[in-house]
Amino acid sequence: MGEPLHTVTTLPTARQPGCPFDPPKELIQAREHGPISRYTFPGGRPGWLVTGYDLARSVLADPRFSSRKELMRHHPTIDMGDIEVPPAPPGEFLLMDEPQHGRYRKPLAGRFTTRRMRLLTERVEQITADHLDAMEKAGPPADLVTAFAKPIPAIVICELLGVPYQDRGSFQEQIESFLSGEASDEEQIAAYTATQRYLAELVAAKRANPTDDVLSDLTDGDLTDEELRGMSLLLLAAGFDTTANMLALGTFALLRNPAQLAALRADPTLADRAVEELLRYLSVAKMFMRTALEDVELGGQTIEAGAQVILAYNTANRDPERFPDPHVLDLTRQDGGHLAFGHGVHVCLGQQLARVEMRVAFPALLTRFPTLRLAVPAEDVALRPETADIYGVKSLPVTWDA
Repeated sequence: MGEPLHTVTTLPTARQPGCPFDPPKELIQAREHGPISRYTFPGGRPGWLVTGYDLARSVLADPRFSSRKELMRHHPTIDMGDIEVPPAPPGEFLLMDEPQHGRYRKPLAGRFTTRRMRLLTERVEQITADHLDAMEKAGPPADLVTAFAKPIPAIVICELLGVPYQDRGSFQEQIESFLSGEASDEEQIAAYTATQRYLAELVAAKRANPTDDVLSDLTDGDLTDEELRGMSLLLLAAGFDTTANMLALGTFALLRNPAQLAALRADPTLADRAVEELLRYLSVAKMFMRTALEDVELGGQTIEAGAQVILAYNTANRDPERFPDPHVLDLTRQDGGHLAFGHGVHVCLGQQLARVEMRVAFPALLTRFPTLRLAVPAEDVALRPETADIYGVKSLPVTWDA
C-alpha cells in the first residue's frame, strides 16, 4: 500500500485564538489531506491518526481493534518509554474487550435504557429549577460552571448510584481533581486514592443496607467489591464530567451564536436537535485510541498488528463529507449520526441520561434568563487545556438583567 498523504508528528495542544469551539487547526488540516494520517508518538514510535468520520466509525465497530489498556503502550502526548502498562482495574470496562467488557456492561445496560432515562425527566427538571432559583436569588453575575453546569449532572449521577447527599460536595471535588487535566501528578494520585477509598466504603454500605439505587442493585449479583468499585468510578466520572462540560461549553457556544440562541429560546421544541448539534459541534470527548490486533486494511493503508490508532472524534464530527458546512453551528441540522458518544460495543452507556439532562437544562436556562450574556469578553473565558481528556471551560462568567 502507498504511504498516506500526510504525517502528523505531534498532536496540537492549543486551539486557534478566537476559535474555542473548533478543533486545533493542525487536526483540521490533517483531515483536509485525507481521513487517515501517519502519526509519530512521543519517543518516535509510529502509529496512526484517523480524522475522517467513516474511518473512525469503522474502527469503532471493528473487533480487530482493541480497547484493552495494556495494549496501549504509547501516549499521544507523553513519551512513556518502555513502561509496561497494566490491564484496566476490575470493573473499568471502557478499557476492556469482549467478553470482559460485556460481563460488566450487561448488568448496567437495562438500567440506562432510553425509557428509564426519560422517566428521570421530572427529577432533572426539579434539580435544574432549584439551581436556576438559586442563581436568580443570588443575582448576577454568576459562574455558570459552579452554579449550574457541574451540580446538575453531579446530583443526578450521585442519586442514581446512591451517593449520600452529605458526601457529594467532597466527592465531586475529588472526581474533578483527577479529570481536569490541571492538577499535579501528586494531586491526581491523592484524589484518585481518596475516591477509591470512599467507593470501597460505599460498596460495603450498600451490601449491608441496600437502598433504591443502581449500586445497591448491582450488589445483588456475582460482582466482587473491587469490580463494583471500578464500575462505580467509571460511571461517576463519565456521568458527571462530560455532561458538565457540555452544559457549560454549550452555553458558551450558544452565547457566541446569537441567531441560534434566539431560535432555541423562541422554540424550546428545538431542544432535541439542538442537543445533537451541540454534541457534534463541540465533541468534548475529543479522542480515543484503539490497538490493531492483526494487520488491518484501513483507508487504503495497512495498519500493522500492534499499532495504535488515535481516533479524533472532534474532526470526524467536522468531516465535510459527512456534515455539510461542518464548522457552522446549525440547530436545525438534519444530519444525525455524530460520534460524540462513540459507536459500536463501547458506545457511551449513559448517552440517554446526558441527553435528558441537556434537553432539560438548556431551554430552562435560556427561558429563565432571557437576557443572559457573557460577563467578560469571550477571549477572557478560561478554557480547559487541550491535554485534558474532556474539553470545556474552567469557568463561564455570565450576567443578566435582574
